[in-house]
Amino acid sequence: MPVPLSIVVPVYNEERTLPVLIERLLASCGDIAQAIFVDDGSRDRSLEILRSLARPGDVVVSKPNGGKGSAVREGYRHAQGTYTIVQDADLEYSPEEIPSLLRYAQEHDLPAIFGSRRLKIQKQFVHLAFFVGGSMLTRICNALYGTRLTDQPTCYKMVRTDILKTLPLCENDFRFDPELTVMLARRGIVIREMPISYHPRSIAEGKKINWRDWFKWVWVFVRLRCKPNSAFVL
Repeated sequence: MPVPLSIVVPVYNEERTLPVLIERLLASCGDIAQAIFVDDGSRDRSLEILRSLARPGDVVVSKPNGGKGSAVREGYRHAQGTYTIVQDADLEYSPEEIPSLLRYAQEHDLPAIFGSRRLKIQKQFVHLAFFVGGSMLTRICNALYGTRLTDQPTCYKMVRTDILKTLPLCENDFRFDPELTVMLARRGIVIREMPISYHPRSIAEGKKINWRDWFKWVWVFVRLRCKPNSAFVL
């Protein structure tokens, strides 16, 4: 019987938050999930921490630095759960809420469910630019692809693993995120949303995405809109 969930954790220089993140992740999801830790060429002690704290049944992968998208795709290759989700190695998202997403997906037999930060009244940003930029990305996605999302850039994108493995994902950096959303939308896969908690961190605290990534994100939306449906199936 397959494990219900695979959790892919891409890691790049996160030695400060990893011990707490792993403790919380395994405490909340350990009984229902396969954990897949992918170290993306960290230059600090991240890989050492992963190897010391991972359970015997978890997967720890080390690869040369290639960007978050390349790390996530490597994790997807090892996924064996019915569903797969990404958990960032920082503490912006609460792993304690993953089981609720999984239960909802299972109860309603959903192909995909996103955790939306916008559906919950809470602190949404450290810098206003991040909030405005994310909101604009969601609006662009909805306009181009007919989706009705409230939070397209969310990290918590839970998708049935059998669907994930048929998507020809290829982006290596943060562009993998809009690429995944677009491929689901172009395949006609309905995406549901649930409210989730969010604890935004600043650039000084280690946030890695920047304004250049915003333009790259938009270009993915525009470029993939012009491709035929056949381009979204392996």
